[in-house]
Amino acid sequence: MTLPVHVQEDLIAAAREVCAKAYAPYSKHRVGAAVLTQEGNIYQGCNVENAAYPLCVCGERNAIAKAISEEGPSMQLKAVAIINGEEKVCTPCGACRQVISEFGQSTQVIYMGAQGWTSVPIYTLLPGVFEFEPEVA
Repeated sequence: MTLPVHVQEDLIAAAREVCAKAYAPYSKHRVGAAVLTQEGNIYQGCNVENAAYPLCVCGERNAIAKAISEEGPSMQLKAVAIINGEEKVCTPCGACRQVISEFGQSTQVIYMGAQGWTSVPIYTLLPGVFEFEPEVA
């Protein structure tokens, strides 16, 4: 599924806008993300660092959490756009790839790649995704 260009541009603009609000005093690596849900809503998130680095939260996961808090646990992703403050190559980290796939294994991921803006389904960035299947009692 390829998103229309104007939808991709809207997501990139939303990610760029929220990137400016990132809290990144340690790494100075600001990241903004915008997610588009199957319901057609766009939610933004930015990274929030902490002096204890493991407590940092990525922009993608913040945007997804916001979407869930608004739409509930059945929320499904259609697309995610990611940008950093320098507008250089920026793909989602491994943890974010796993979380994105949890809410839509064919979610389109829009990011700045080596050749410019790129849009690919999450399963190409995270082959062999971990899936939990609870035991049936």
